[in-house]
Amino acid sequence: MMQPPVQTRRTRFAFTPEELRAFQERGYAGPFTVYEPEEMKALWRRERLQLMDRSKAVYDTETLSGNTNIANYDRHLDSAFLADHIMRPEIVDRVTSALGPNVLCWRTEFFPKYPGDEGTDWHQADTFANASGTPQILWPEGDEDFGGTITVWTAFTEANEERGSLQFIPGTHRTMHYDETKRMHYDPQRINSEEKDGVRRGFFGYDYRELQIDPNWKPDESKAVSMVMRPGQAIMFWSTLMHASHPHAGKTNEMRMGFAARYVPTCVKVYPGSEEIEEYGGRVSLEKYGAVLVAGVDEFGHNRLATHTTRGRGFTRIAIS
Repeated sequence: MMQPPVQTRRTRFAFTPEELRAFQERGYAGPFTVYEPEEMKALWRRERLQLMDRSKAVYDTETLSGNTNIANYDRHLDSAFLADHIMRPEIVDRVTSALGPNVLCWRTEFFPKYPGDEGTDWHQADTFANASGTPQILWPEGDEDFGGTITVWTAFTEANEERGSLQFIPGTHRTMHYDETKRMHYDPQRINSEEKDGVRRGFFGYDYRELQIDPNWKPDESKAVSMVMRPGQAIMFWSTLMHASHPHAGKTNEMRMGFAARYVPTCVKVYPGSEEIEEYGGRVSLEKYGAVLVAGVDEFGHNRLATHTTRGRGFTRIAIS
């Protein structure tokens, strides 16, 4: 596995050598606190209303055709709160401990779980080519055995087992059990209608089993651990780690809301050769998209970047030659 460059300074929330070693072995770290629970509850009450305004979102609502999955992408590019969130030192210090000093946030996503919703099925993601067949992130040559992205998943609400908390199988991030050069087939009729080994689980209209290298393989769920989190806590993990979520049992009317920010070093190419995102039966243009440099410098210039405006905390896209 690629070793991160030596850090030139100690940051407040950076991993100790022991914490970094544990992250490399398990594939995840945390939960850790980004906001206190009452602070997060107050922020979410305010921000969820403001996020209903999509007038400045980078993906045109007219092209989404009701596709709520893609509509959840990259709201940090028009929300000041989310723009600040992806650069919180509680997050970035830990990410740079693993990836080195020069880091991009290339995508964010909301993951709501409503009362009665199925759980998310076990899966891994390396190049994120599973839906369209085209890699969305591409590591440099020489790192073929290393890939994926670091995801920091923050609980904006309570995330316990009854409300659909995440599940991990520790140590599974070094072996991919799925071939992302294959392509999954989207079928909205699958949503909330799948049951696997007695548990209601799906993947937003896809079936990850279509990508299995060995069609008879099953994840060892006896080793699974649940990531129970209070509002404002976060978990950091490799996207290649086997992960899933519990169903929302529906014992409360409260939804579970998670917000995932995805990070890669600046050497990684984001959406190489692509002008649109194709997923979940829809397409959106990348014309207004830009990755965000959250730490260090961009010494490669592979990607279009977004930067802080001088008047506020939101982002605006700029072109990189």
